[in-house]
Amino acid sequence: MLKFTPLLLALIWGIAMYRMSVWRTLRELEARSSELADPALARAFGQLARALDLPRVRVFLYEIEPVNGLAAPDGKVYITRGFYDKFRQGQITDTEMASVIAHELGHVALGHSKRRMIDFSGQNALRTALAMLLSRILPGLGVYIAGWLTQMLAAKLSRSDEYEADAYATALLIKAGIGTGPQKSLFEKLPHLTGAHGASMPAWLMSHPKTEERIKAIEANEAKWS
Repeated sequence: MLKFTPLLLALIWGIAMYRMSVWRTLRELEARSSELADPALARAFGQLARALDLPRVRVFLYEIEPVNGLAAPDGKVYITRGFYDKFRQGQITDTEMASVIAHELGHVALGHSKRRMIDFSGQNALRTALAMLLSRILPGLGVYIAGWLTQMLAAKLSRSDEYEADAYATALLIKAGIGTGPQKSLFEKLPHLTGAHGASMPAWLMSHPKTEERIKAIEANEAKWS
């Protein structure tokens, strides 16, 4: 039993850290966000709502500058002030913005935000177990190798979530009568919008898939569903 104690403690610690992170995140979002009400987005957002058989799709504006969209653990969907400003400046269209919301709605509908607690806790336990094992074989290096291997696993899980949310968004956009054009064109714009030109990180270490791979997956789903 004692030999499993470090793993159990790591799991408990992971759950506690995740819950604390969720609490801090929700508190931050609550303090720095308000519901977005823009007539210029009403038509596209209304198409999403009708496709989902909802009276409306609620989107909240998070007052930070980075260009991003996110789905909170409580199910709310956000876009950042930086993203919204790109829309107001004419750099992205209303339907491209709707594709972002469709993607984040996918994360909510597929339970990705809630599942992260299990993933985070499990990864923490795995990191501890690997560090214990590898440190016996490679003293001084085991901890770093364990962290690197766990990072690869976390990136793979995150990329899987992104592909699933993309697929959900594709289906929703088709059903809403918007189509996949805005979804693909936004992905092509993202490197410029986010300032991520020439990123050198290998794809298998990135939390999001490469743009061209995401577009290929969208087109494959579109062909299959059509």
